[in-house]
Amino acid sequence: MKKSMKWLLAVVMMLTLSVLPSFAGSAEETTVKAGFIFLHDENSTYDLNFINAAKEACENMGIEYIFKTGIPEGQECYEAACELADAGCNFVFADSFGHEDYMIEAAREFPDVQFCHATGTKAHTEQMPNFHNAFASIYEGRYLAGIVAGMKLNEMIEAGEITAEEAKMGYVGAYTYAEVISGFTSFYLGARSVCPSVTMEVTFTGSWYDETAEKEGANKLIDDGCVLISQHADSMGAPTACETAGVPNVSYNGSTVSACPNTFLVSSSINWAPYFEYAMGCVAGGEEIAADWTGDIATGSVVLTDLGSAVAEGTQEAIDAAKADLIAGNIHVFDTATFTVEGKNLESYMADVDTDPDYEGDHEAVVDGYFHESAEGFRSAPYFDIQIDGIEFLDTAF
Repeated sequence: MKKSMKWLLAVVMMLTLSVLPSFAGSAEETTVKAGFIFLHDENSTYDLNFINAAKEACENMGIEYIFKTGIPEGQECYEAACELADAGCNFVFADSFGHEDYMIEAAREFPDVQFCHATGTKAHTEQMPNFHNAFASIYEGRYLAGIVAGMKLNEMIEAGEITAEEAKMGYVGAYTYAEVISGFTSFYLGARSVCPSVTMEVTFTGSWYDETAEKEGANKLIDDGCVLISQHADSMGAPTACETAGVPNVSYNGSTVSACPNTFLVSSSINWAPYFEYAMGCVAGGEEIAADWTGDIATGSVVLTDLGSAVAEGTQEAIDAAKADLIAGNIHVFDTATFTVEGKNLESYMADVDTDPDYEGDHEAVVDGYFHESAEGFRSAPYFDIQIDGIEFLDTAF
């Protein structure tokens, strides 16, 4: 064959290949329309955190979205999820623990829609291809916030405002759920890592959002001698009580510095934007969403606000050092050498990971000297539900 003919055939083949479709990694993406279900509205610090993240993620990705706010943890959630699916949403997310069963019900009815849920526990046992749970290692953020609190207690001790024995913190919790217990335990352990004499009292409100009850709870703790207050509840009740009383406070899910300029120390929160971008990206690309996804400090999913003016000197440096150690794996929040239960170190604990009506333990969570919270292969939502020494529950009705 002449060289000119070979050259012509090569050109023809190149042109032919250039117009043929390529099937290696270039599947046509799906248009995503997202629907979001929120328990409350912007007045709840918890929901506002989700709302801001959803807006950020959707705007970054150019995705159309629909918000439904004020959706209770009941049949209304199922109805809202179905309405979003009927409106063309192929990604539907709900933000509250009690929404889960209703999201599962909707997922069964709309198998072509991806349903995702924060703080839930059932995706890994339901094993539905279109239902997923997500959370983040917020216990690490709480631990860092606890260091901020412990540094403040040390400053108060050194200034003669309190004695070491009077370094008692108070905590306003919503329920005696593992999520709340895990959060305030990690907060306490962070504080104790820098202030060894610290103790803590916890009161519960029986509601995620009850401004009156949260304010009353904070005032009760302050009257009982607590000199610093934190919370796992969603209103401004506890922070405003602290501002009125002049008591330092650590809030949750966003800065309260504008309302509490004299007492705000710091706030930890989950940044949900990385998860939303991940999950919606999976929908767009036709990829599988993880049944349980756990973000962390390294993914930008666990964050602290800027520090308030009331923090102790050296606080930022202490946070930076601890954060680096957490990322490197040099610190484990629930290191069993750092706490006791009824005077003894915890050597073994069967955690209730596969939640059932009897709440029976089913996974050994203590391995290599620490409790593995939100571990890969377990589930993303917290399951640390142990009352450790140094923390007193003032009530357990909820």
